[in-house]
Amino acid sequence: MGSEIHRDAWGIPHLRADGVHELARAQGVVTARDRAWQLEVERHRAQGTSASFLGPQALSWDVFARRARLDDTARRCWTALEEQDPETARWVRAYVDGVNQELPATTAPEFARAGLAPGHWEPWTPLGVWLATHILFAGFPAKLWRELAVRHLGTQAIGLFATDGPGTAGSNGWLVGGARTTTGQAIIAGDPHRFIEDPGVYQQIHLTCPDFDVVGLAVPGIPGTAHFGHTGTVAWAITNAMADYQDLYRERLRRTGAGVEALGPDGVWRRAFRQVESVQVAGEAPAEAEVIETERGPVIAGGPEGLDGGVSDDEPLALALRYPPRVTGDLGFSALLPLLRARRTADVDKALDLWAEPVNVVLAADTEGGVLHRVAGRVPMRSEANRTRLVPAWEPGHEWRGRHETPRAEPAGAVAVMANQRGLATPLGVEFAPPHRADRIAALLAEKDRWSPADMPAIHMDTHLGSAEPLLDHLRALKDLSPAAAALRDRLLRWDRRMDAQSTDAAVYAAVRGAVVRRLTAHPAFAALATPAAYPEVLLPWLALLPRIAFALEHLLLAEELYGIDRPATVAAALEEVAARPPATPWGESHRLAPWRALATTSDDEPGLAGDHDCVLCTSSVPGLTDLSARAPAARYVWDLARREDSRWVVPFGASGVPGSPHHRDQLPLWVRGDLVPVVTDFEQLTKESDV
Repeated sequence: MGSEIHRDAWGIPHLRADGVHELARAQGVVTARDRAWQLEVERHRAQGTSASFLGPQALSWDVFARRARLDDTARRCWTALEEQDPETARWVRAYVDGVNQELPATTAPEFARAGLAPGHWEPWTPLGVWLATHILFAGFPAKLWRELAVRHLGTQAIGLFATDGPGTAGSNGWLVGGARTTTGQAIIAGDPHRFIEDPGVYQQIHLTCPDFDVVGLAVPGIPGTAHFGHTGTVAWAITNAMADYQDLYRERLRRTGAGVEALGPDGVWRRAFRQVESVQVAGEAPAEAEVIETERGPVIAGGPEGLDGGVSDDEPLALALRYPPRVTGDLGFSALLPLLRARRTADVDKALDLWAEPVNVVLAADTEGGVLHRVAGRVPMRSEANRTRLVPAWEPGHEWRGRHETPRAEPAGAVAVMANQRGLATPLGVEFAPPHRADRIAALLAEKDRWSPADMPAIHMDTHLGSAEPLLDHLRALKDLSPAAAALRDRLLRWDRRMDAQSTDAAVYAAVRGAVVRRLTAHPAFAALATPAAYPEVLLPWLALLPRIAFALEHLLLAEELYGIDRPATVAAALEEVAARPPATPWGESHRLAPWRALATTSDDEPGLAGDHDCVLCTSSVPGLTDLSARAPAARYVWDLARREDSRWVVPFGASGVPGSPHHRDQLPLWVRGDLVPVVTDFEQLTKESDV
């Protein structure tokens, strides 16, 4: 048989091969065939070379990638993988061979537009792609925000602004055990929330060889199906655990005739690694990146001369990032093959002991009634100060001391829900998502005694906004309003709290909320936080005041006191503002999908969406700034353990990343409506495309 590529009606690739490594090569081939442009963008991002064809807008990322030493870390992890797990290394190399075999034949039109030729993948490139994709998942820049907020507002600001906010990635996931299903077998369902990219960040795929038969969601550029998979007898899914596993150290650096030195916690100045790299920028002169690494980690901001506008105690500021793969030389790739070979939850559990990052909460179930609910990943043990703010590298007590045991639990009442809320992962994190999504999913699951796979999309698409009540309570208490504002207030109090695309009431609520956010942002109490700090541009989304207020609005409205701000007057003024010109169109007219593309296009008009940040249907905008949604479900899935062929899935666009392909955007209408496509596993129902 060799290796074969087949397709179903949605263009989803189904691969079968005589062996594990032949299958990995076929996966590399089909990914390069379907996602060539995406693969090359990700390779360049991992290397810090994307500005060479994307231009100045990519420069900040490239400099960060160079200074954080992402490519060097990928190489280091690859060397360790070859030494410690040669089988997985050979499997990854086979995938890369497949990518390199197919890439030169690509017809993706973006290459001509960018003046770029497909490049060559190295064996460590998938590790670099994985690292670049997830380096910001733990949200270490939030420590910069806390430092600024505490400096200007006091320590109470940490709690006030502690919520799922800008730059984070979350998900919904739930498990219903066999005792609560119509089939007697478990169901796992959910949707990962990420910034929506075109092509999508997940690739539906079916991988078959004598060792395993798996359907799942792959990350283009990475072999296997790491995050979501179903082997027929066991299925698994993840959400972001919101764990804190990266530290920022304030460094004292000085230049010497020989280079740069850093002051350690023992009072000794030691030589730091230093080199200067040239970053090519399309249409501009090359930029220089000074790469410095201390014993704590790579310096990602500042240097011996400091950082203008940064946080300092009258001394130059440099920030070193300490992150686990840089320290351990392990990205957790040794978990990927065992996951594909898993037959029971015990196998998944054992594989996840090898997981490194990102740190996830995992749900798994098998056909023998086994269930698994645990955290997977590497979280270092260190002082509480490390977890919350910047720590001084020259003071003792901030070193890493081993790793945390990852928590696990038994699902209660045959149901487990994970939605980035406080819970299983609480000991490992600092900030978590508000409980609204998790509470709503649990409440919906409690409404029926038995659930079927076909019931799950209704939960995916639930639009009840649990975070609306604090603002509505403020509206309820207002007096002395104009007639128009009073009428609008009464209308919102009658609203059903659903962010439906066709709801004009939802649009009115969003308009009032946005006006409140803008007025709070403009208040003098927050003036010191309104000017962006002089940190690298790639970190600024975590430091922007308006999004911080937008995503913490519920806390800010509920706080006993808010820096002397007259919140009733602020809410009243916002209501009057909207009452003067209330939205006349429904929520879905302004709440539209806004995907990221590496090259700007005059693409099809993107669809209007239901949902909101704190709905189960999590389609996030930035209240007060825009109603456009850049973050939303990057896939939806329903894993049925009774009959895998009754499982369902969907992605925001389609299986192909090639513009003009019939499968480039064919799943988009289904994704908007909440429909799913069948998971096909019978090769008799597929169309053979080619041998590999």
